[in-house]
Amino acid sequence: MQPQPADNAARSVIDIAKLSLTFETGDGPVHALSDIDLNIGAGEFVSFIGPSGCGKTTLLRVIADLEAPTGGTISVNGMSPHEARLARAYGYVFQAAALYPWRTIAENIALPLEIMGHSREEQAERVRRNMELVDLDGFERKYPWQLSGGMQQRASIARALSFDPDLLLMDEPFGALDEIVRDHLNEQLLKLWAKTDKTVVFVTHSIPEAVFLSTRIVVLCPRPGRIYDIIDNPLPRDRGLDIRETAEFLKVAHRVREGLRAGHSYDD
Repeated sequence: MQPQPADNAARSVIDIAKLSLTFETGDGPVHALSDIDLNIGAGEFVSFIGPSGCGKTTLLRVIADLEAPTGGTISVNGMSPHEARLARAYGYVFQAAALYPWRTIAENIALPLEIMGHSREEQAERVRRNMELVDLDGFERKYPWQLSGGMQQRASIARALSFDPDLLLMDEPFGALDEIVRDHLNEQLLKLWAKTDKTVVFVTHSIPEAVFLSTRIVVLCPRPGRIYDIIDNPLPRDRGLDIRETAEFLKVAHRVREGLRAGHSYDD
């Protein structure tokens, strides 16, 4: 089943209709995505969750113009993904921090601004503002290898926000971190979202992470990748980790878990 998302009065940022993507390989076609319908409004925090191979990252890459769909339509801020990429309409945070080891943290964050031709004064101000936003004040002159994995990912988020895009795309940014660090960064990400009011699209394998962070959760199933369920999250935007013990949180987590089980046969 593929229920429609709830009506959203906010401006639409991402509109996807009947989208599909097939990769042609030497062993024949691989159907990565099929019949995807999804609308994401301004200021939402939407998580994609599903088993490995269900197309979560592929769908995110289509939004970012890193993959081209073979069917259907998609628009980002009223433009094609390619136009949105050229207009720098989004920031992208990868699974690994992908910081240049020979550049300081400040220089890594400033890299998009350098490419875009901002003055040194503007670069310095934006770097300062975004390092403060991700709680990295005082680490400007450190190198990536001198920071923990969690701090490196926070620097990666600051770099993605440096040119102030409306849309933030995040591909399992905390997946390689231990649970304690992950919990801390989840809390920080919610605070960052509250401060900036960005639209966030977030890929995860973690049910608790998806429920804790999201306004809506998109459950995908594989063979080919398609949407099984879209879940509106009734939890308040102002959340602490203790909300994970509440009946409301557990109810949403149960629906996500049931959707994952129903949408994927583990006997294959």
